[in-house]
Amino acid sequence: MSDIPVLDTRPPAGLSPGGVAAKKLTKRIRRLTGQAIVDYDMIRDGDRVMVCLSGGKDSYTLLDTLLYLQRVAPIDFTIRAVNLDQKQPGFPEHILPNYLAELGVDYEVIERDTYSVVTEKIAPGATMCGLCSRLRRGILYRYAREQGFNRIALGHHRDDIVETMFLNMFYGGRMAAMPPKLLSDDGDNVVIRPLSYCAEKDIEKFSRLSQHPIIPCNLCGSQENLARQNVKAMLAEWETADPGRSERIFRSMTRIAPSQMADRDLFDFAGLTAD
Repeated sequence: MSDIPVLDTRPPAGLSPGGVAAKKLTKRIRRLTGQAIVDYDMIRDGDRVMVCLSGGKDSYTLLDTLLYLQRVAPIDFTIRAVNLDQKQPGFPEHILPNYLAELGVDYEVIERDTYSVVTEKIAPGATMCGLCSRLRRGILYRYAREQGFNRIALGHHRDDIVETMFLNMFYGGRMAAMPPKLLSDDGDNVVIRPLSYCAEKDIEKFSRLSQHPIIPCNLCGSQENLARQNVKAMLAEWETADPGRSERIFRSMTRIAPSQMADRDLFDFAGLTAD
């Protein structure tokens, strides 16, 4: 795969392929992924899992880990890697088919020209990510339904989930994030996030160790969602000052006490009396 570009071919500092630290990293990602799958009953015997592969570090790590778990798990489930080619100019469309064919995994590349739609609807300089993601989600959901997949696996990790909670708090005035398991709005698809327990820094190291052929999103010239970048920077600063804080924040999201919050729909404050 020497013709496939990667963002950084150097192993992460302190890690070497086959070394003790690299083995511990791989084991940690596999263990946490397996634990999330068990905790949220993400995959059952006989499930057909569609792994959404974007060409980024997260989805590559997700595919690698699910393929490993497929080999060792006490249940049988099938996997298909699916990529959406959105017809961005200059998109290296040979990279994923070459990589997946060499890997020997069942895959399909869906071709849809969402690039033209997004650039026509969104003014120059405006954020394209919202419309782009909605179009992509609709296409992938429809494909899963038509092909009979009952699980759609996405590569969101623990840091994505924590960032999304603060985004909704700061900009939406509500406490909500990305759940590890979700029934889509149309009720036809179950979306799973097996990397929910995994830290982004571990995924990045694993992806570099694995020499994944990363394809950056170039639809909008690597346009950044400023709000998310601000939240990411805030959490990184917190983590530097207090290592482990992000993990504790995520853990708190799994231990919610409705009576200690203020949502009247989740707890009957009006009926609370000192009988």
